[in-house]
Amino acid sequence: MPLYTLNINDIPYEVEVSPGTSLLWVLREHLGLTGTKYSCGIAQCGSCTIHIDGKPMKACILTVDSFAGGQKIKTIEGLSEKGDHPVQKAWIKAQAPQCGYCQSGQIMQAVALLEENPKPTREEIKSYMNGILCRCGTYMRIVEAIEIASKESNT
Repeated sequence: MPLYTLNINDIPYEVEVSPGTSLLWVLREHLGLTGTKYSCGIAQCGSCTIHIDGKPMKACILTVDSFAGGQKIKTIEGLSEKGDHPVQKAWIKAQAPQCGYCQSGQIMQAVALLEENPKPTREEIKSYMNGILCRCGTYMRIVEAIEIASKESNT
């Protein structure tokens, strides 16, 4: 099996897996970075959202062999050591999580939005977050959390 070197959360990791192995499984099963969740497996729910070179992408459909170029991968664990990233703090303030399963994907998508557009309108938030499913339906609190984060920081 080939050895892959991946830049995850600014740390180089080496992993020996078969070509075509899902990046999601590499993160969760081989590296113990379990904040990125598995849900649908077909990039439709967004629970597995991570950042690749700053852009939100679904880890369940990415393969480890597509990262030979040294792209920067960021997972929820890479946002902050203590869970005090401005978006994470806003999530708590707005009481956005209920079951919590989709939250890492929601937060990663929200961080990407605020990095691209620090002061989005409510409609821009809804549009950008469309496609990240919440089984509990806490969408309005998620929108509220993003609005709080956009007002309180320069994410």
